[in-house]
Amino acid sequence: MLLAINPLVLPEIGLVFWSTIAFLLLLFVLGKFAWKPILKAINEREQGIEDALSRADKLKSEMASMASENEALMQKAREERGVMIKEAKEASDKMIADAKEKAKAEYDRIVADAQSAITQQKNAALTDVKNQVGALVIEVSEKILRRELSNKGEQENYIKQLAEGVKLN
Repeated sequence: MLLAINPLVLPEIGLVFWSTIAFLLLLFVLGKFAWKPILKAINEREQGIEDALSRADKLKSEMASMASENEALMQKAREERGVMIKEAKEASDKMIADAKEKAKAEYDRIVADAQSAITQQKNAALTDVKNQVGALVIEVSEKILRRELSNKGEQENYIKQLAEGVKLN
């Protein structure tokens, strides 16, 4: 048996041959002119992505350190606020205690002045009463001495009359 050559197969071999030649020519042209720039662009893109990732990691670590610094600053601010509130409360308590102390001292001074005035007025009133009693005694004594009575009972009646007639101021 002889192989029969199909006339349709030959054009297919020609097509394959010319397609292979075109492909090799295209591969050569691309390798010569396009392959290096494409690889260079891919490498640059890869390097850019790696740089961006490393910058992102660096920024992430910086953000973490800044967050810890911020937390430390916040804690310090809270402590300072606590100290300031404590100092303000102590100052307020001291001012209140000072005001109470001054008010008590003023109260004690006013009470002492009032007691002194009361004592002076009492002494003046006692002196006035003593003077009036002394004047009454002298007046009664004068009247008794002016009227010499022989009867003791009449003297006592007369003294009672005089005592009833005397008005105390």
